[in-house]
Amino acid sequence: MYEISRIQVCHDHNENQHIRLRGLVGKVDMRTELDDGLILHRQSCPIGVLLIIFEARPEVIANIASLAIKSGNAAILKGGKESTESFKAISTVISKALQNTKVPNDSIQLVTTRDAVDPLLQLSQYIDLVIPRGSNDLVRHCQRMAHMPVLGHADGLCHMYIHPDADKEMAVNVVFDSKTDYPAACNALEVLLVHEDALTTILPSVAEKLLLKGVSLRCDAASKSALIEKLDKHQAAMLQDAGEKDYDTEFLDLVLAIKTIPRTANELDVVDAAVEHINLHGSQHTDAILTSSQEVADRFCDGVGSACKFWNCSTRMSDGMRFGFGTEVGISTNKIHARGPVGLEGLTIYEYRIKGSGQAAAMYGAGGRQWKHKRLPV
Repeated sequence: MYEISRIQVCHDHNENQHIRLRGLVGKVDMRTELDDGLILHRQSCPIGVLLIIFEARPEVIANIASLAIKSGNAAILKGGKESTESFKAISTVISKALQNTKVPNDSIQLVTTRDAVDPLLQLSQYIDLVIPRGSNDLVRHCQRMAHMPVLGHADGLCHMYIHPDADKEMAVNVVFDSKTDYPAACNALEVLLVHEDALTTILPSVAEKLLLKGVSLRCDAASKSALIEKLDKHQAAMLQDAGEKDYDTEFLDLVLAIKTIPRTANELDVVDAAVEHINLHGSQHTDAILTSSQEVADRFCDGVGSACKFWNCSTRMSDGMRFGFGTEVGISTNKIHARGPVGLEGLTIYEYRIKGSGQAAAMYGAGGRQWKHKRLPV
């Protein structure tokens, strides 16, 4: 197999970095002595054939082709019409590069017509996994039509909860980054949940910085009332009333919905209320909490059902490069196989192999040989 030792990737702000990716195919992570001369081991292997459908961003083809080759998978790539010419040019370079390797040239195949997508989604006997990267409509269409598993996420409805013991300066900076660093990203903050006791102590400073950046704040009654008292008249006049649909909307813009979590006698009950809101309205992508309490943070992270759960840091940290995974094929909210940013490791599964010396199942049981089931070092 042709070894790609370094892959250059370019993310949101032209973060040109190199991540060394180690080969994972054939990696043994479990060995068990079932009996004398009967050894079981589990090792990683490719998924098989990947169908990757993406819109715009033509550099995705280079990232995904590299990951597919490195993980031993074949890939069928379908790009958006907006990037057809770039798509063709990059694919030509990849094809020429493969000619000088042991990788079969047809292990990376291209599809340029849109009408080929739906028939491909039905070929479960040939295609093992679909990875859509693009709009909600594209992802949901693939989820409806595919006859094979689909890896990805349709929405990035990310939340952050501010507990009253959070450090104010940290809260200001983390919320600001989560919302404004790249508002159109799937890991950008869309809903801010605020403990009632933090409405007058932390939220005004957060809101002031967001408003200066041009962020539209859609507030519930309690948070709007608290901010009107603390902000100057000009800033207070910019506040908007939130509707129920705002808490179910991925704005992908400089818009943030704010909701108050009422105080209770038990502070953990407040955390549970925030968790309940997130699990009901969120997309299980990335959700975060700001607090100085380990107990509160653990309660939050244990309760939220998202792929990524952060304590005292920006939701924008949800990224394959930032996790040290290298480039990613996407972020998954699935609850099987790979979750969160999916890089090289997420493109492999595992298989079991046994090396024996003539053993048969009938040899074991009552009156026969007994299993040892001894774990061995890997």
